[in-house]
Formats: sequence, structure tokens, C-alpha cells
Amino acid sequence: MGHRIEKDSMGDVRVPAGALYGASTQRAVENFPISNLRFSRRFIWSLGLIKGSAARAAGAAGYVPSEISSAISAAADEVMEGVLDDQFVLDIFQTGSGTSTNTNANEVIAARATQLLGGQIGDRLVHPNDHVNYGQSSNDVIPTAIHVAAAADVREGLVPALDRLAASLEAKARAFADVVKSGRTHLMDATPVTLGQEFSGYAVQVRRGVERLSAVLPDLDELALGGTAVGTGINAPSGFASSVIRLIAERSGHPFREAGNHFEAQAAKDAVVMASGALKTVAVSLFKIANDLRWLSSGPRTGLAEIKLPSLQPGSSIMPGKVNPVIPEMVMQVASHVVGNDTAITWGGANGNLELNVMMPMMAHNLLEGIELLTNAASTFRSRCVEGIESNTERARRLVEQNLIVVTALNPRIGYDKGAAVAKEAFASGRTIREVVLEKGLLDEEELDDVLDIKQMTEGGVL
Repeated sequence: MGHRIEKDSMGDVRVPAGALYGASTQRAVENFPISNLRFSRRFIWSLGLIKGSAARAAGAAGYVPSEISSAISAAADEVMEGVLDDQFVLDIFQTGSGTSTNTNANEVIAARATQLLGGQIGDRLVHPNDHVNYGQSSNDVIPTAIHVAAAADVREGLVPALDRLAASLEAKARAFADVVKSGRTHLMDATPVTLGQEFSGYAVQVRRGVERLSAVLPDLDELALGGTAVGTGINAPSGFASSVIRLIAERSGHPFREAGNHFEAQAAKDAVVMASGALKTVAVSLFKIANDLRWLSSGPRTGLAEIKLPSLQPGSSIMPGKVNPVIPEMVMQVASHVVGNDTAITWGGANGNLELNVMMPMMAHNLLEGIELLTNAASTFRSRCVEGIESNTERARRLVEQNLIVVTALNPRIGYDKGAAVAKEAFASGRTIREVVLEKGLLDEEELDDVLDIKQMTEGGVL
């Protein structure tokens, strides 16, 4: 490819000849060969949205020449569209403010805008700091980008995916409303429920997750832009940030607004921590649901086998005919990963020092990765698992009829102590509750038919 020489305040730097980025980005490439993890598409999109909106506002107010602001806007639009993704080359583990990534965006957009104006890379018809970064600092751009990207991803991706999953679970709850089965607590037999009741609980878990995510969005909608270096707004004209944020809101379609206190917005990342907590709760809900489906479908001959999951692929390289619950297992792994991400975000949020949090790149990556993982997992869970679930009605009925805990329904008639004695004798002798009660003369046939109505047991109350 060859190289060109770029200069910055620290001296000469060899940069790949065709790269749109410059010396500062190249220094970061060399300084941080850590993980090969890159910022997400949505984060780069948000940087393009911020830079393009700032250029439009600066051009309209006369702070930047109109020809230059128009070229910056066009280049930033290409960043939003993903045309220049290969120019965002930095590892997420870098300077804690994300300065390297902000500079990466400034250099790429400046070079591309220079090309659009008829210049060559390195001509600097557009300056990355004076023009692209006008009225901004890494310290307010990066936290703004985190909020913009996360709020957009939650609204446009995760919430719709969870809504569709909840709707599918609700449909299964209706379809399974009359499938009576054994309830279980502590993984031990408990009083009967319907399969529909179980699935209704799963659906509500997902719906509550949507509500929790919606509750954090107003805090994510508050943007740090305008605080510049430390929250005072130095070098940003009065009203400039408000104009930029209005454009960000209009262009994205989301209700972003300027932070009420720029010192909190830059020094603390509490909104990110709270959003991550909501993601963790969703992850825990999905883990529980997926794990329950594994239990309920276990077997198929020697387990519970009360439901049938779609068969998607062979489950063993040695055991012919084995089929595993691969989609629930994927969901559980994703959930575990999101919980781990939340731990790092929580610790990152605790490390805001004085006027700046220095853990932002990691927090941004973990938050956005969690949103994307949960979005994809929820969508796949719905389409390749939940929608294809079938009930094994006869198996569920046989198991519940063997359940000794149905004796609980007799408590109002014979009392807890006699019920316990009946259950123990039935278990020891291999007989049913009905047989033991009749033998002891505790109730007659007609009373037992009424009390041991298994479907009625799922409806609560005293029989």
C-alpha cells in the first residue's frame, strides 16, 4: 500500500497512503493493539450524526464557512451510512475519554470532506479540529454518542424484538390454556397449573422488561454535548449545542435534549449504568424462560417432556438421533454475557474521577453489544423456538395424575396432618391419593370427584 508522512504536535508519523485518518489515529493504532474489538456500527453512525449536525449548525450560524460545513455534512452522512467504516480502525481499549476515536472521526471526515471539495488527502482544506470538531470536545462527544447510539438501538431494535417475543409467548399461553400439568417448586412436585399459565408468566416477564427499558430512555435522551472539556462549555458559542441537539433529534427521530447539568453528564455515567441494569434484568428474564423450556422439553423419554421444541440440528457427534435445545442454550449464553458486561459497566461507572469518567470506550462497547446481543437473541428465540413449541398434552396429564401433592386440595376437608399422612402412605405403597383416602374412609367417591378435579385446582380458591 505504501505510506505517507503526516505531522502532528508530536512530530512525524507514517500513515497508510490511502487512509483517510491521520497522525493521531495512527498513533492510537500503534499504542492500543489490545483486543481487535471495534466500536459498533451504531456507535459510528452516532458519531456521523453528531459531526454532521454540528457542521450544519456551525455553517448556518456562520462559525464555519458554508462550503466547508456542507462538505463536512456530506462526509458525515457517509459515516452514518457505513461507507467509511473501514476507516474506523481503533481498538475499544484506548484512552478512557475516547479521545482517540473522536479524533479518528474528525480526521476521517476532514479528509473525506477535503476530497469532496476537490483536494487530496493531506491537503487539509478541511481541518479536523478547527472545522469538524468545532464547538466540541471528546469529553462531550463520546458520552453523547453513547446515549444516542443506545437510545436508538433500544427503540429501534431491542424493544420491537421483545414486543414480538412477548406476543408469541402470549399466543402460546392462549393455545395451552387447557393443558393441565404438574406445578413444580424447588424442582419438586407441587399443585397443578396449566401450561398456559406458565407461558403467561413468561410473556409478562418480557413485557415488564420492555417497561423497564422504556423507563431508562428519558435519561439516555439527555445529551452531554455542550459541556466541551469539563462541563463549562468553553469554546462553544452560546446556544450552539442546543442547535446541534435539535438537529440530532430531528434527524434521528428520537427526543434528545441537552443535559440539565453538564458536570453530571460528563463526570458521571449513571444513566449508562442504569440502562445496563435494565438490560441485565431482561437478560435474567430470558435466561429463566429459556432454561425452563429446556427443563419442560427434557427427555424426550426419560425427562419431563411436557413440551416439544423444534428440532433444528443433530445434537451429538456420537449419539445418533440426539436432538438438543440449542436455541434456549444460545439465549442462556447471551444472557450470561450481558450480565458480565453489566458488571464491567457498573465498575466503569464507579470510576468517574472529578470532571470526567475515564472508562467510556469500554462502557460504550459493553452497553451497545448487550443491546445488540439481546435483540438478536430475542428475535431468534421467537422465530426458531417459541413459535414452534408444541404441548405434549397426554404426557403432562399422566404426570399430574401421579402427583401426590394434589393432596393439598384435601386440606380444607381433612386437614394438613391427615393430608401429610395420606401422601406418605400413597408414596410408600405406590398407590394414588384417591385410593388411600377411600381406604381410610376420609371422603366418599362423590366428594373426591369434586375435590380432586385437577383442572379446577389450577383456578385457585377453596374446593
